Amino acid sequence: MCVETPASSANLGPGFDSIGMALGVWDRCVATVRAEPGLTVTAEGEGAGAVPLDASHLIYRTMVRTWDELDVPAPAGLSLTCTNAVPHGRGMGSSATAIVTGIVAAQALCGVDEWFGRFDAGFVNDLAARLEGHPDNASASVFGGATVSWSDDPAAGTTTVSLAVHPSIVPVVFAPEVQLSTAKARSVLPAHVRLSDAAANSGRAALLVHALATEPRHLVAATRDWLHQEPRRPSYAASMALVDALRAAGHAAVISGAGPSVLALVTADAVASATTHAPAGWRVLTPGIPESGVRVAVMTRPTD
Repeated sequence: MCVETPASSANLGPGFDSIGMALGVWDRCVATVRAEPGLTVTAEGEGAGAVPLDASHLIYRTMVRTWDELDVPAPAGLSLTCTNAVPHGRGMGSSATAIVTGIVAAQALCGVDEWFGRFDAGFVNDLAARLEGHPDNASASVFGGATVSWSDDPAAGTTTVSLAVHPSIVPVVFAPEVQLSTAKARSVLPAHVRLSDAAANSGRAALLVHALATEPRHLVAATRDWLHQEPRRPSYAASMALVDALRAAGHAAVISGAGPSVLALVTADAVASATTHAPAGWRVLTPGIPESGVRVAVMTRPTD
């Protein structure tokens, strides 16, 4: 099976752990069941040389967990050929991309005729949210576009709805060379927030849904956040300086995911203006917003 999964930007402005957006940067993994026992993992592109090439590889670990959930035995032999385009440790959902890839590959390969070469998006979304610990990155990679996700009880699953995105909106990603782990970024968040901050954040999150779908002119106001960006400012000072500069220039800029990349949501006529703010050495991407998410294709079928 060949699985292709898009990147994502989560914690979108005031949408902490709830609003995500798929980005048109795709990781590709070919998973092949073999007669010979053992595991072979190869990786090229982003993260090559840094990710493990054994049973601790995140895609493989996720596949094993998925087969356990489906009560299906793991195959004796498996090879994974990974071609990564999503930058690692940059706030573009690389771990969620790997987790979604692993779940989809495992379900499509599980040997159950009902699912051969296919997957259940609801199952993928639920399990990915549980494994990731929060649903916004994974849900955007599963469904594409922009998403809002929530769960009243994590054990009962995650609910996701897709948001309409106005066709004039263009995501611009500014990616630095430095990395920041999600665990480190989350470790500095306060356990409690002021009631006034929570109320302000709620209002802007509601406005963000409207601005994304109908009135992009409200995006600067709609992307104002009180919950997660300021507490993390010391962890990515250069990224927050860029957010400040972009917002001062009238661009709706936020930290992408847990950072340190910065996402600006602009209209097509403002892309050139926004990119002039890119610091030296930072990559600037205009990946677009894929309308659909993870996809799988059968490359070869088993023979009798």
